[in-house]
Amino acid sequence: MAIMERTNCVTPCVCRCRIGFLEPVANLLSVMRGPKYDGAFLHGKIKSLTHDVRIADTVTNVVVPAFDVKCLQPVIFSTYEAQHEPLKNAHLSDICISTAAAPTYFPAHFFRTEGPSGKSREFHLVDGGVAANNPTMVAMSMLTKEVLRHNPDFRPAEYGNFLIISVGTGAPKQAEMYTAPKCAKWGLLRWLYDGGFTPLIDIFCHASADMVDIHAKVLFEALGCEKNYLRIQDDSLVGHTSSVDIATKENMEALIRIGRELLKKPVARVNIDTGMYEPVAGEGNNEQALERFARKLSDELKLRMKNFNSY
Repeated sequence: MAIMERTNCVTPCVCRCRIGFLEPVANLLSVMRGPKYDGAFLHGKIKSLTHDVRIADTVTNVVVPAFDVKCLQPVIFSTYEAQHEPLKNAHLSDICISTAAAPTYFPAHFFRTEGPSGKSREFHLVDGGVAANNPTMVAMSMLTKEVLRHNPDFRPAEYGNFLIISVGTGAPKQAEMYTAPKCAKWGLLRWLYDGGFTPLIDIFCHASADMVDIHAKVLFEALGCEKNYLRIQDDSLVGHTSSVDIATKENMEALIRIGRELLKKPVARVNIDTGMYEPVAGEGNNEQALERFARKLSDELKLRMKNFNSY
């Protein structure tokens, strides 16, 4: 099971800002007026890549979180669920646009699905990161749900039999940007926007992702199978590399370099007291850990194919 977080940046052509060169004051005014990007190019690109494919028709099984602002609750789209619930068998384009609709950056996305007997369902969605910035537990919950449904692809199993690769998209180095005395003086506007940053959104996103990481780490540790949970994350990004939407050629190349270097770094797990990732002795680097996971998955596939052919 491979878990991917929200993307750390977007391609240079996908986002087109509504205004040109942004000074701090213009930034604030833009945030107050509406989303930073209109999303038109992104929407067009997604539709051109996904065509009319629906989530039930994906080649591999996927799970994509979003958040419904009308119902104020998460919405989880998955290949398996769409095969049972026609009203959740949405077009991939609508799902991708929705899960990318980060508040303040892109507009919320509305669409409607049609089911049998003339039934329909409306969706009013924004970025799934609002509810699950680290979707590890979402994927684990969906697997458990399929076991309860007696899906023949899944046999009853303990969490200890799960193999999880959770790939983060980087996090800013802990720079202690905010302090209680400083925040104590803020009103609504400063909580929403301060010096080019969005404190309230940053806090919610980090809290959501970190709580999942802590929960998963403690769970697998309690089961005695912590090696089954591989978290790959760089929590030391600085400058433009920690930005959500600076997609210049230079910054994209810097992010690629950071990703390659991350493969050579030792396997690390979060310290639940400090929130920092600490190297784990005796488990090698991330590249070696990925190779171990690949061998396990390959061996499992061969075993399943052997059992299948024996019938």
